[in-house]
Amino acid sequence: MFTGIVEEIGEVTAVEQLTNAARLRVRGPLVTSDAGHGDSIAVSGVCLTVVEVAGGEFTVDVVNETLQRSSLAKVAVGDRVNLERATPAGGRLGGHIMQGHVDGTGVFLGRDENGVTTFALPKHLSRYVVEKGSIAVDGVSLTVAAIGDEQFSVALIPTTLEATTLGRREAGDLVNLEVDVVAKYVEKLAEAHIRDQMQNRDSDTRNTGTEERS
Repeated sequence: MFTGIVEEIGEVTAVEQLTNAARLRVRGPLVTSDAGHGDSIAVSGVCLTVVEVAGGEFTVDVVNETLQRSSLAKVAVGDRVNLERATPAGGRLGGHIMQGHVDGTGVFLGRDENGVTTFALPKHLSRYVVEKGSIAVDGVSLTVAAIGDEQFSVALIPTTLEATTLGRREAGDLVNLEVDVVAKYVEKLAEAHIRDQMQNRDSDTRNTGTEERS
């Protein structure tokens, strides 16, 4: 798991297209300082498995499912990416619980003079986003300041703008979004409960009708 506290801004140094996948090489001296084959590193919010480490760079393979759901499908050599190593057991939970499983992409709409930044939000994800709740944008743990039907806003402090790629975003840029996984589990559990309640109600209604006819 990750917490959304970006450790460094990395740079994509190579992109190789494979069959239904892509292989990326990323420069990240800090995150590779103790990384090895099989370790997990979040690249702009996407949890990826390290396949090779050499000279302050690491290589990862990105499968087609991830390419379809994230902005990594459009990544190019020279692009900057947010990097975070997986959180060790007993480590600080500085942001919020994140899996690195991107739910979809949003669009950077703009930022005002106070750092309030607005993103377009896919409609199918809006039900999981609430005011003062948490959301991950390009792997950065952020608190939702305001929410609409198809957009949300966050307030970014100068440190976040400087230490992550969010300070370099321009209108129209794609960003990776991961909603709070707890919300998705609650929804699934609630749906099962509501379905059971409706089935019980329908069964009671049918039984009552049978009793009245008899």
